[in-house]
Amino acid sequence: MDLKDFKAGSFGKGYQYQYFLPEKINHLFYWTDPGINDLLEKASLKLGELNSFSRLVPDTDMFIKMHIFKEAVVSSRIEGTQTNIEEAIIDEKDINPEKRDDWQEVNNYVKAMNKAIEELKTLPLSNRLIKNTHQVLLSSGRGVRKTPGDFRTSQNWIGGTSLSDAIFIPPAHIELPDLLSDLENFLNNTDLKVPHLIRIAIAHYQFETIHPFLDGNGRIGRLLITLYLVSNGILEKPLLYLSDFFEKNKNLYYDNLTLVRSKNDLARWVKFFLTGVITTAEQSVNTLGKIIDLKANIEKNHIIGLGKRSKQALKLFHQLFTKPVINVSDVQKMTGLSTKAANNLVGVLVEQNILNETTGYQRNRIFVFDDYLKLF
Repeated sequence: MDLKDFKAGSFGKGYQYQYFLPEKINHLFYWTDPGINDLLEKASLKLGELNSFSRLVPDTDMFIKMHIFKEAVVSSRIEGTQTNIEEAIIDEKDINPEKRDDWQEVNNYVKAMNKAIEELKTLPLSNRLIKNTHQVLLSSGRGVRKTPGDFRTSQNWIGGTSLSDAIFIPPAHIELPDLLSDLENFLNNTDLKVPHLIRIAIAHYQFETIHPFLDGNGRIGRLLITLYLVSNGILEKPLLYLSDFFEKNKNLYYDNLTLVRSKNDLARWVKFFLTGVITTAEQSVNTLGKIIDLKANIEKNHIIGLGKRSKQALKLFHQLFTKPVINVSDVQKMTGLSTKAANNLVGVLVEQNILNETTGYQRNRIFVFDDYLKLF
């Protein structure tokens, strides 16, 4: 099917409302729009550059944790949480009680992403894996009563206070088995010669339109993009997340999804999605480059000159790339030092302007690797 001939769906009748029933998507798509070809080529090149760059970065896994935390913060922020990245990576006991629900949702997202990446080693990207991921996402916090890990068995809606004034009403729950089976087949159909980036653009639109869960659809739908790219070997490491692009262009994001449903304009959505891949891949490469420069600069100009303390300082410094907000107890666990020695070592890194104490307290102090956090 040519994208310009795409028919998004039709309306079904519920009790005193109409729901949108999307068309199945497990079939061939092609296009005659040269603008899509241009964007697809650029996006593919940028992803290739990101992959190549990540191979050159020593200890790439060290930095992936922060990319996932940033994605969790931004993706959750789209849904209304207020946690920032610095708060997200500290221990729950150090979070103000009024912010713990937001902290929990962000950290659930991190756990869900990590579990999904691990499960991809033994499971295909499937409805089973999606439900497993959703169960972790809503395992605690505000979403715990929204049937974690199960597709909905009742009607939901987007916007408004009820079905009568909703902005969009997804398909009835009785339609979900066929629609989700079709989506799963589309994601895994190797007989379809549809480029991966076009396929996941269409799949993301379809998932958001089906809205199969009572809660967490947006976060799972955005997470699905990265999982697809990793599962198909487009990305060797989970280093690309589109939530930041979607949040910065929030109105365009929702408008373009709506235009598919209302005007059948799938091509415009695909162009927007590819633009997001290009922009985000460029930013990811830029961030990795800055991390490498920061790491080399601090090692050369601040750590090596510390004499006999340089070995322990370097050990702690490397740990900061996975945990850039720490206390003295963390340092003891990381280095095996006594409380006094850990305090002294932290003091050295504060003197070198590597760490910054943020509480102003004499006890229970928290130290932040500011220059690193700012990159995210």
